[in-house]
Amino acid sequence: MIDLAKVYRIIKRAGVEFISGVPDTLLNDFCLGLETYWNPTRHVLAANEGNSIALAAGYHLATNTVPLVYMQNSGMGNALNPLISLTDESVYSIPMVMIIGWRGEPNSGDWPQHQRQGELSPVILDALNIPYRVLDEDEDASLDAIEWAISEARKLSQPVALLVRKNVLSKKEKSGFEHVHQVYSLSREDAIKEIINQIPRDSLIVASTGRITRELHAIREYLNQSHEFDFLNVGAMGHAISIAAGIATARPDRQVVCLDGDAASLMHMGSLPITANLKLSNLIHIVLNNGVHESVGGQESVGYMASLTGIASSSGYETLGKFVSTTSELQQGVAILRASAKPAFLEVRIKKGMRSDMPVLKADTKALKHQFICSAVK
Repeated sequence: MIDLAKVYRIIKRAGVEFISGVPDTLLNDFCLGLETYWNPTRHVLAANEGNSIALAAGYHLATNTVPLVYMQNSGMGNALNPLISLTDESVYSIPMVMIIGWRGEPNSGDWPQHQRQGELSPVILDALNIPYRVLDEDEDASLDAIEWAISEARKLSQPVALLVRKNVLSKKEKSGFEHVHQVYSLSREDAIKEIINQIPRDSLIVASTGRITRELHAIREYLNQSHEFDFLNVGAMGHAISIAAGIATARPDRQVVCLDGDAASLMHMGSLPITANLKLSNLIHIVLNNGVHESVGGQESVGYMASLTGIASSSGYETLGKFVSTTSELQQGVAILRASAKPAFLEVRIKKGMRSDMPVLKADTKALKHQFICSAVK
């Protein structure tokens, strides 16, 4: 990993004042370091990547400075609309630097959900006429590239990108939570086990990207249960509830449960009122809220600060009117909401982290899809 102190100094010296983004595994330590090295009032961890682009554009309009946006390349889709219809040189010609984690880089051996995005990342930047360079482990070359990007964005008055390879802005290991004060005691793994125990055996479960999918898969293995009722949304962050709503619409005779994360549910929050106002008495949306983007390093979300239950209730969901945080509260909550005549929402406050020996998710996604369809159409 290159020296992050040098990176922050270069960025500040070049006149960058404002930074926004969505955390990424390949940018893990860069993102975490911003908490120490950057003015917290000038760093916004956004709901999604399009949100970041728009925030950065607004800051530029008020200061005429070059802002910086960071993201995983999977978020380029969320960023496309404001990049094309707001910042593009043919519209408002707004300069900014994008630091993009290059998941799925060809020949990197990444997971299936990242491979196609990795192939397309340079193609998308070329199609958008966004100049870019690649950051690798050559520190001098990477630092030069960062200076170039800021200068080029200012000169051209348009977005410029830096594609970041593995191990350049992050270490191999993630940050743990051993020394972090935990507000809640219930673990995500235990919460998922309890939910499985409280719903019908043939309930269809949609699990959000990240550690929820990983833990659900491992729990099924541990309990010697089939995976046939589970759809693991390994990518498409923020869309698990919409997938679940589509399933619930097609199968009103089956209980459908969406296991979501706080950051994922915030990413595309417009789906909440849409889903809540569908006539789906068989759908429960459960958000396992640990207040952080855990799988990419533990950067704080606003999960603990926002009232997700209040938002859900105002959107039209049936709720308990409060979050739950203990096993007994979870049991009672699921039982009550299963009897709802409309889509239900349950916020479960949990502690950060997972056990160190949790198995890595290794699954054939196409085989899992086929298995799920066979179960769903019975």
